[in-house]
Amino acid sequence: MADRRLPSRPIRFLLGVGLDSDGHARATKGDDYVLLGGSEKTHEAMQERVERFRETLGKMGTDLQRASKEEMREAAHESGLVE
Repeated sequence: MADRRLPSRPIRFLLGVGLDSDGHARATKGDDYVLLGGSEKTHEAMQERVERFRETLGKMGTDLQRASKEEMREAAHESGLVE
């Protein structure tokens, strides 16, 4: 039987949901993120911001799984995920 214990450390991932639509269904999945919906413009903007967020964390010498709350907050501001 498979071991069903929870990981000792939570697994982090980003979820982006675009609420506008142009009639097309869009979904983009990465190693640590999922982006759903949105018009072409909105979906592209979500992809760009997530990539900038991940790049910013990389420049800080960390990634989504290891970053502190402060590092994530700083990267989110720098990448435009939050204002």
